[in-house]
Formats: sequence, C-alpha cells, structure tokens
Amino acid sequence: MIPRLGEAARRGQKYRMRPGAYALLCRGDQVLLTHQAAPVPEFQLPGGGIDPGESAIAALHREVREETGWGIAEIRRIGTYRRFVYMPDYDMWAEKICHIHTARPTICYGQPSEAGHQAVWQPIGNTIEIISSKADKVFLERFFGTFKA
Repeated sequence: MIPRLGEAARRGQKYRMRPGAYALLCRGDQVLLTHQAAPVPEFQLPGGGIDPGESAIAALHREVREETGWGIAEIRRIGTYRRFVYMPDYDMWAEKICHIHTARPTICYGQPSEAGHQAVWQPIGNTIEIISSKADKVFLERFFGTFKA
C-alpha cells in the first residue's frame, strides 16, 4: 500500500491517476529546486508527470532538464507516496503517485526550457521551509532526518 501524504480524497470528487517522478538533487549541503512562477509562485522538487509509454527514470531525466537545465546521474528511488490535489495547469483533480528519487546533478546544460521555471540552489536547512507542497515537506523531513551530507 502506498502511503498518503496531505489531504484525504474529497468525498464525491472524481480523480484522475497521475504518476510522476521527482528528484531530490543534493550537492554537499545544497539542494537544487525549481521555482515555478505561475499559476502561483512556488518552490518545488524538480519532476513531473510520467507520459504514457515513458519509464519513471526517462521522465525524471526529461523533467529535471526541462525545469532546471541540469543533467543527472546515480539515480536511486527512495520512496513513493500519493496525494490528492487539484492541478490548475491541467484543470483536473488528480491522485498523484509520486515516485521520489535521489540523484546527483552532473552538468548544467543551460537555462530551464520549461517556461516560468528557474533553477535555484538552497541550503538543506532552508529547503523544507520553502518547498510548497505540504506532502513533500513531510517526505523531506523524514528523509533529511537520516541524510548525511
């Protein structure tokens, strides 16, 4: 069973299944996040939806590069959780299955190619405070409780 983080499903609301792959990208005591300007400015773990026919790892490489401009290596899955959310970008209610990985940022190819995104390095201690998703906060608190830089 995949644990739920965040709000419970709303009674009577239909949700579309939306698997996604997300990366916790650490370098020393810094974490690489993406800042999305719209629809609401927020800091996020780089990542996103897994397209039909795409593997989680291929989606992770694609999403990290689109949202941060960075390439990644040494990918390791560290957990999965689900959450129920409204996704304004897609105008849909989703049951997101979030596959979280760690990876090593390898090379910056340039600016993010996804409009409205900016790569931002943050100290580990600041990451939990500024990350927008409450579910990601819980996951990161658990992870950083055992993390050694």
